[in-house]
Amino acid sequence: MADFYAAFFIGLLGAGHCLGMCGGVASAMTFSINKDATKSQQWLTLLLYNLGRSSSYILAGMAIAGGAAVLSQLFDVKQALIMLRLLAASMMLLLALYISRLWLGLQALEKAGQHLWRRIQPIARFFLPLKHPVYAFPLGMAWGWLPCGLVYSSLSWAAVSGSALNGGLIMAGFALGTLPAMTTLGLLSHTVSRLIQSNWFRYGGSALLALYALHTGYIAIKQLI
Repeated sequence: MADFYAAFFIGLLGAGHCLGMCGGVASAMTFSINKDATKSQQWLTLLLYNLGRSSSYILAGMAIAGGAAVLSQLFDVKQALIMLRLLAASMMLLLALYISRLWLGLQALEKAGQHLWRRIQPIARFFLPLKHPVYAFPLGMAWGWLPCGLVYSSLSWAAVSGSALNGGLIMAGFALGTLPAMTTLGLLSHTVSRLIQSNWFRYGGSALLALYALHTGYIAIKQLI
Protein backbone atom coordinates (compact mmCIF):
# COMPACT_ATOMS: atom_id res chain seq x y z
CA MET A 1 0.00 0.00 0.00
CA ALA A 2 2.99 2.32 0.44
CA ASP A 3 3.41 2.58 -3.33
CA PHE A 4 -0.32 3.34 -3.68
CA TYR A 5 0.01 6.30 -1.32
CA ALA A 6 3.21 7.41 -3.06
CA ALA A 7 1.40 7.37 -6.41
CA PHE A 8 -1.53 9.28 -4.89
CA PHE A 9 0.93 11.83 -3.54
CA ILE A 10 2.49 12.21 -7.01
CA GLY A 11 -0.91 12.91 -8.51
CA LEU A 12 -1.74 15.40 -5.77
CA LEU A 13 1.59 17.23 -5.98
CA GLY A 14 1.45 17.29 -9.77
CA ALA A 15 -1.91 19.07 -9.80
CA GLY A 16 -0.39 22.21 -11.29
CA HIS A 17 1.16 20.18 -14.08
CA CYS A 18 -2.17 18.39 -14.67
CA LEU A 19 -4.05 21.67 -14.92
CA GLY A 20 -1.51 22.91 -17.44
CA MET A 21 -1.60 19.83 -19.65
CA CYS A 22 -5.20 18.62 -19.33
CA GLY A 23 -7.03 21.54 -17.74
CA GLY A 24 -7.62 23.35 -21.01
CA VAL A 25 -9.33 20.45 -22.72
CA ALA A 26 -11.32 19.59 -19.60
CA SER A 27 -12.60 23.15 -19.21
CA ALA A 28 -13.45 23.56 -22.89
CA MET A 29 -15.05 20.13 -22.99
CA THR A 30 -17.63 20.90 -20.30
CA PHE A 31 -19.02 23.72 -22.41
CA SER A 32 -18.69 22.08 -25.82
CA ILE A 33 -21.90 20.02 -25.75
CA ASN A 34 -24.07 23.05 -26.46
CA LYS A 35 -24.44 26.56 -25.14
CA ASP A 36 -27.47 25.55 -23.09
CA ALA A 37 -25.69 22.73 -21.23
CA THR A 38 -26.84 22.51 -17.62
CA LYS A 39 -24.55 22.30 -14.61
CA SER A 40 -25.41 18.62 -14.22
CA GLN A 41 -24.41 17.96 -17.84
CA GLN A 42 -21.13 19.79 -17.31
CA TRP A 43 -20.38 17.80 -14.15
CA LEU A 44 -21.31 14.52 -15.87
CA THR A 45 -19.02 15.36 -18.77
CA LEU A 46 -16.13 16.15 -16.43
CA LEU A 47 -16.76 13.00 -14.40
CA LEU A 48 -16.81 10.74 -17.47
CA TYR A 49 -13.70 12.43 -18.85
CA ASN A 50 -11.78 11.75 -15.64
CA LEU A 51 -13.05 8.18 -15.44
CA GLY A 52 -11.81 7.59 -18.97
CA ARG A 53 -8.45 9.19 -18.22
CA SER A 54 -8.11 7.12 -15.05
CA SER A 55 -9.01 3.94 -16.93
CA SER A 56 -6.08 4.47 -19.30
CA TYR A 57 -3.68 4.93 -16.38
CA ILE A 58 -4.96 1.77 -14.69
CA LEU A 59 -4.80 -0.32 -17.87
CA ALA A 60 -1.25 0.85 -18.54
CA GLY A 61 -0.24 0.01 -14.97
CA MET A 62 -1.80 -3.44 -15.18
CA ALA A 63 -0.12 -4.18 -18.51
CA ILE A 64 3.35 -3.12 -17.37
CA ALA A 65 3.12 -4.75 -13.94
CA GLY A 66 1.57 -7.92 -15.35
CA GLY A 67 4.30 -8.25 -17.97
CA ALA A 68 7.04 -7.75 -15.37
CA ALA A 69 5.41 -10.32 -13.06
CA VAL A 70 5.25 -12.94 -15.84
CA LEU A 71 8.91 -12.39 -16.71
CA SER A 72 9.91 -12.70 -13.05
CA GLN A 73 8.18 -16.10 -12.89
CA LEU A 74 9.69 -17.38 -16.13
CA PHE A 75 13.21 -16.24 -15.37
CA ASP A 76 15.35 -15.62 -12.32
CA VAL A 77 15.18 -11.87 -12.49
CA LYS A 78 15.21 -10.99 -8.80
CA GLN A 79 18.22 -8.71 -9.23
CA ALA A 80 16.65 -7.16 -12.33
CA LEU A 81 13.53 -6.31 -10.32
CA ILE A 82 15.68 -4.75 -7.61
CA MET A 83 17.39 -2.67 -10.28
CA LEU A 84 13.98 -1.64 -11.59
CA ARG A 85 13.01 -0.53 -8.10
CA LEU A 86 16.21 1.51 -7.97
CA LEU A 87 15.17 3.04 -11.28
CA ALA A 88 11.73 3.78 -9.86
CA ALA A 89 13.32 5.48 -6.84
CA SER A 90 15.51 7.52 -9.18
CA MET A 91 12.45 8.52 -11.21
CA MET A 92 10.74 9.60 -8.00
CA LEU A 93 13.75 11.71 -7.06
CA LEU A 94 13.82 13.32 -10.51
CA LEU A 95 10.10 13.92 -10.19
CA ALA A 96 10.64 15.75 -6.89
CA LEU A 97 13.06 18.08 -8.70
CA TYR A 98 10.56 18.42 -11.55
CA ILE A 99 7.62 19.35 -9.32
CA SER A 100 9.75 21.80 -7.33
CA ARG A 101 10.88 23.29 -10.68
CA LEU A 102 14.51 23.04 -9.63
CA TRP A 103 15.23 20.82 -12.65
CA LEU A 104 12.89 20.01 -15.54
CA GLY A 105 14.76 17.05 -17.00
CA LEU A 106 11.66 14.87 -17.13
CA GLN A 107 10.48 16.98 -20.04
CA ALA A 108 12.85 14.90 -22.18
CA LEU A 109 10.71 11.81 -21.43
CA GLU A 110 7.58 13.72 -22.37
CA LYS A 111 9.16 14.64 -25.70
CA ALA A 112 10.01 10.98 -26.31
CA GLY A 113 6.38 10.04 -25.71
CA GLN A 114 5.24 12.42 -28.44
CA HIS A 115 5.78 9.66 -31.03
CA LEU A 116 2.96 7.59 -29.53
CA TRP A 117 0.80 10.64 -28.88
CA ARG A 118 0.88 11.65 -32.57
CA ARG A 119 -0.93 8.40 -33.35
CA ILE A 120 -3.51 8.77 -30.57
CA GLN A 121 -4.21 12.50 -30.85
CA PRO A 122 -6.45 12.17 -33.96
CA ILE A 123 -8.68 9.78 -31.96
CA ALA A 124 -9.02 12.37 -29.20
CA ARG A 125 -9.85 15.10 -31.69
CA PHE A 126 -12.56 12.92 -33.23
CA PHE A 127 -14.73 13.35 -30.12
CA LEU A 128 -14.49 17.15 -30.07
CA PRO A 129 -16.74 19.04 -29.94
CA LEU A 130 -18.72 16.66 -27.76
CA LYS A 131 -22.16 15.79 -29.06
CA HIS A 132 -23.16 14.13 -25.79
CA PRO A 133 -21.58 13.79 -22.31
CA VAL A 134 -21.06 10.05 -22.85
CA TYR A 135 -18.38 10.79 -25.46
CA ALA A 136 -16.27 12.34 -22.72
CA PHE A 137 -15.32 8.85 -21.53
CA PRO A 138 -13.50 7.72 -24.72
CA LEU A 139 -12.04 11.22 -25.02
CA GLY A 140 -10.61 10.85 -21.52
CA MET A 141 -9.22 7.40 -22.36
CA ALA A 142 -7.43 8.82 -25.38
CA TRP A 143 -6.18 11.86 -23.44
CA GLY A 144 -4.80 9.55 -20.76
CA TRP A 145 -1.96 8.67 -23.16
CA LEU A 146 -0.73 12.26 -23.37
CA PRO A 147 3.05 12.23 -22.68
CA CYS A 148 3.48 13.09 -19.00
CA GLY A 149 6.48 12.77 -16.70
CA LEU A 150 4.17 12.29 -13.71
CA VAL A 151 2.50 9.30 -15.36
CA TYR A 152 5.83 7.78 -16.39
CA SER A 153 7.17 8.07 -12.85
CA SER A 154 4.10 6.34 -11.43
CA LEU A 155 4.33 3.60 -14.08
CA SER A 156 7.91 2.90 -12.99
CA TRP A 157 6.52 2.04 -9.53
CA ALA A 158 3.75 -0.04 -11.05
CA ALA A 159 6.31 -2.08 -13.00
CA VAL A 160 7.84 -3.49 -9.80
CA SER A 161 4.60 -3.96 -7.87
CA GLY A 162 4.54 -7.73 -8.39
CA SER A 163 1.22 -8.25 -10.18
CA ALA A 164 -1.17 -6.68 -12.66
CA LEU A 165 -3.63 -6.02 -9.84
CA ASN A 166 -1.05 -4.15 -7.79
CA GLY A 167 0.06 -2.21 -10.85
CA GLY A 168 -3.50 -1.15 -11.55
CA LEU A 169 -3.96 -0.20 -7.89
CA ILE A 170 -0.91 2.04 -7.95
CA MET A 171 -2.11 3.84 -11.06
CA ALA A 172 -5.57 4.14 -9.51
CA GLY A 173 -3.88 5.92 -6.61
CA PHE A 174 -2.18 8.28 -9.04
CA ALA A 175 -5.47 8.99 -10.83
CA LEU A 176 -7.18 9.61 -7.50
CA GLY A 177 -4.51 12.13 -6.58
CA THR A 178 -5.15 14.14 -9.75
CA LEU A 179 -8.91 14.35 -9.20
CA PRO A 180 -9.06 17.28 -6.71
CA ALA A 181 -7.59 19.67 -9.28
CA MET A 182 -9.26 18.19 -12.35
CA THR A 183 -12.78 18.07 -10.88
CA THR A 184 -12.79 21.60 -9.46
CA LEU A 185 -12.26 23.22 -12.84
CA GLY A 186 -14.73 26.01 -13.45
CA LEU A 187 -15.67 26.28 -9.78
CA LEU A 188 -12.54 26.49 -7.66
CA SER A 189 -9.88 26.55 -10.37
CA HIS A 190 -8.49 29.95 -9.30
CA THR A 191 -8.30 28.98 -5.63
CA VAL A 192 -6.85 25.54 -6.37
CA SER A 193 -4.36 26.95 -8.87
CA ARG A 194 -3.12 29.54 -6.35
CA LEU A 195 -2.69 26.83 -3.70
CA ILE A 196 -0.83 24.32 -5.85
CA GLN A 197 1.43 26.97 -7.34
CA SER A 198 2.52 28.20 -3.91
CA ASN A 199 6.16 27.66 -2.99
CA TRP A 200 5.41 25.94 0.32
CA PHE A 201 3.19 23.38 -1.41
CA ARG A 202 5.69 22.61 -4.17
CA TYR A 203 8.86 22.59 -2.08
CA GLY A 204 7.35 20.89 0.97
CA GLY A 205 5.71 18.15 -1.05
CA SER A 206 8.78 17.66 -3.23
CA ALA A 207 10.97 17.28 -0.14
CA LEU A 208 8.70 14.53 1.22
CA LEU A 209 8.73 12.83 -2.17
CA ALA A 210 12.52 12.98 -2.30
CA LEU A 211 12.81 11.46 1.18
CA TYR A 212 10.54 8.57 0.19
CA ALA A 213 12.59 8.03 -2.97
CA LEU A 214 15.85 7.96 -1.02
CA HIS A 215 14.38 5.55 1.53
CA THR A 216 13.18 3.19 -1.21
CA GLY A 217 16.51 3.40 -3.01
CA TYR A 218 18.37 2.61 0.22
CA ILE A 219 16.28 -0.53 0.78
CA ALA A 220 16.90 -1.66 -2.82
CA ILE A 221 20.66 -1.14 -2.46
CA LYS A 222 20.68 -3.20 0.78
CA GLN A 223 18.98 -6.05 -1.11
CA LEU A 224 21.70 -5.95 -3.76
CA ILE A 225 24.56 -6.10 -1.24
